[in-house]
Amino acid sequence: MSAVSTTSRVKAARRGADAPRASQHHKPLTIGRVIAYVFMIGMTLVWLVPILFALYVALRPTASTAKYGYVSLPHGGLTLQNFTDAWTNGQMLQYFINSFWITAPAVIITLFFASAVAFVLGRVRFRGNIALLILFTAGNLLPQQALITPLYQIFTHIPVPEFLSSSGLLYDSRFGMVVINAAFQMGFCVFVLSNYMSTIPEEMYEASLVDGAGVWRQYWQVTLPLVRPALAALATLLTTWIYNDFFWATALMSTGDKRPITSALNNLQGQFVTNQNTIAAAALIAAIPTLIVYMLLQRHMISGLALGATKG
Repeated sequence: MSAVSTTSRVKAARRGADAPRASQHHKPLTIGRVIAYVFMIGMTLVWLVPILFALYVALRPTASTAKYGYVSLPHGGLTLQNFTDAWTNGQMLQYFINSFWITAPAVIITLFFASAVAFVLGRVRFRGNIALLILFTAGNLLPQQALITPLYQIFTHIPVPEFLSSSGLLYDSRFGMVVINAAFQMGFCVFVLSNYMSTIPEEMYEASLVDGAGVWRQYWQVTLPLVRPALAALATLLTTWIYNDFFWATALMSTGDKRPITSALNNLQGQFVTNQNTIAAAALIAAIPTLIVYMLLQRHMISGLALGATKG
């Protein structure tokens, strides 16, 4: 009887422990929750409707769109011909390669130097580190348009080795695009990583000092593995921002064959006639790499954002 009673008590205790969990999953609807659900559904539609409309335009025949307009039912069925035309006429493979050789090095360089600077500002105590952090952050407050005139002069007067730029200058080179994108995104990454690194317990660094770890080992073997989620989140954001850049490539590059994928969309526009069906198809093709990067780093990105929000 005692064994039976003990088992009954354990089961009752488990049911009592599971009761709060069940109540958390079945919260009653309130006005605030209804407003929140309506807001989230509305914002989802705001984001999805333009994408779905662009997909619809890209699948429609050009002749049908010209005759019946964009906001009309499809006549003659849907087709993938616009995607084929966009890929061929826009030379999108070449522009994808250009975007890769600009985006990948810029993301890697930005994360490496930003993490190193953030480690120094967050872990090494010296006079002026707070002021230096503010300086890095303030660099992102200036708009790109306000910087283009001095940057243009710098890019057209600074020589670089020919193996980095066929023109011998930062201007009109992929290397120049890597430099400007890495420099422009550095401040934001330093700000995020420095705050993230400041949450790492001091005891871990004290233990590494006892084991004989120097500053480099503390940075490379202790800090970087712990901030991997934050690095993944920043890598996703940087890839999206740098890959989608159009302003720097237009202002600081003159050779069309060297420009990134965003310029391919501009090349599809004619002087007198613009085929919006082909442009919509090209825009959807150009968005595929960023979606792939997000899907690959989604788990790390979400965990990094959540961990950064709960630490402190």
